[in-house]
Amino acid sequence: MASKTPTISDPRVSLPGLDLKNPIMTASGTFGYGLEYASFGKLEDLGAIVVKGLSLKPRAGNTMPRIAETPCGMLNAIGLQNIGVERFLEEKLPALPHDTTPVIANLYACDAAEFGELAAALAADERMGALEVNVSCPNVAAGGQAFGQDPKQAAAVTRAVKDAAGDKPVMVKLSPNVADITTVAKTVADAGADMLTCINTLLGMAVDLKTRRPRLANVVGGLSGPAIKPVALRCVWQVCQAVDIPVIGVGGISNATDVLEFILAGAHAVQIGTANFMRPDTVFSIVNELPILMNGYGVMTLDDLRGTLET
Repeated sequence: MASKTPTISDPRVSLPGLDLKNPIMTASGTFGYGLEYASFGKLEDLGAIVVKGLSLKPRAGNTMPRIAETPCGMLNAIGLQNIGVERFLEEKLPALPHDTTPVIANLYACDAAEFGELAAALAADERMGALEVNVSCPNVAAGGQAFGQDPKQAAAVTRAVKDAAGDKPVMVKLSPNVADITTVAKTVADAGADMLTCINTLLGMAVDLKTRRPRLANVVGGLSGPAIKPVALRCVWQVCQAVDIPVIGVGGISNATDVLEFILAGAHAVQIGTANFMRPDTVFSIVNELPILMNGYGVMTLDDLRGTLET
């Protein structure tokens, strides 16, 4: 009697305008422009590549020191250092596997009009898969308050990007540094966002008792890593209850079990961030491990698990 061929779990994910081989994306700011990690695995195997934040013109970033380790995490105040959109499109994008793996640009700007201009420049390139809007950056015209801390400002940026994005899907990356993340999520969704990314870093700081100085030149920075996973998971679950558009979970994910936990809470896909610094092959390992883990839990497709958390 012939043995029965075992059923293999299917990790594919369908998102607005994007079909992914698996739910594993990289998180902006932790994977460079993608090429820096090409020696640790096949970029083609990833669900999507989210590159570091891009601005219209090159940015030098903040003064050193810009990174500080913390228990179960890290603080960063890089200041969105990048080569600018023009050089990215000319030098980096052509070398990425954009034909087989969606490349997603993360956008940084100082006002809604600039966001729209940047979105237009990126959307005009057919090799771009989608746009991710960083609403955690400061609105210079509003005294430096982050766009994502004011639902009206976040909505204005979302509309500006959507108007300029053409047929490119737009995802908005939400800040956890708010009183109620669901209020911002609903406002941004109503403004036309196709997807939401939850969450960006939490504000934090570290000090040096010997020098009596902050460990970051910027004093405060963004906290990421395993320490913020419970916060990220809570935000994803809350936002999934509040909106009808797909949510991408990010925050402290470092293995395939974490991935399935975020899917269980309602996420459609995930992004891997700080774990890339601890082990640069992390995303590639998770891609390989995920179907095996799914099979072990009897999950044939991610749709079977998504949002089935019993509360």
